[in-house]
Amino acid sequence: MVHTQLRARGIDDAAVLRAMGAVPRERFVLEADVAMAYADCPLSIGHGATISQPYIVALMTALAQVKRGDRVLDVGTGSGYQAAVLAELGAEVFGIELVDALTAFASRCLEKAGYTVDVRTGDGHGGRPEHAPYAAIVCAAAAEEVPAALVEQLAVGGRLVIPIGGAWRDATLKVVTRTEDGPTVADTIGVRFVPLRHPDHSLSSK
Repeated sequence: MVHTQLRARGIDDAAVLRAMGAVPRERFVLEADVAMAYADCPLSIGHGATISQPYIVALMTALAQVKRGDRVLDVGTGSGYQAAVLAELGAEVFGIELVDALTAFASRCLEKAGYTVDVRTGDGHGGRPEHAPYAAIVCAAAAEEVPAALVEQLAVGGRLVIPIGGAWRDATLKVVTRTEDGPTVADTIGVRFVPLRHPDHSLSSK
């Protein structure tokens, strides 16, 4: 996976490549999909959610520029795989997941894989302000616009990596950096993600 899917597509951050190689992805998929754990595609984990394609996880992690000791928020924790990669980099990771069953699933997967991550159920749009500021926030769901609360929870110099443009259609993976003068936004690649939903399961634009 690291050589054929990540290096071959331009992921060259050594720390990210080591983390992706170290985290046992098979621990974060459904039992029926273990044989497909390292396939070059997202996989369903139930409840309308997926574990993202390995390349996308690596790219978002590299864009977040996470360093050892950073406090990081993982929005849309799903099965916990992205959170595990961030923890493998030495970050202090907090997760937020909309679906109770996935919060429980992620917590079990992370514990069994040996990672300590605090995952709570809640609305990802609001983040987890009690642990802010964050050096980085990684969001694994598509929103119609950048949630203001997530930008506010970034430390100055912190980076929010988030797909913007709506669910299940072409979106753009954006990097929002908080500066002393306000946020700056950079576009990266086109992506498709599940929606960033509110607790009533409406899309983020509603």
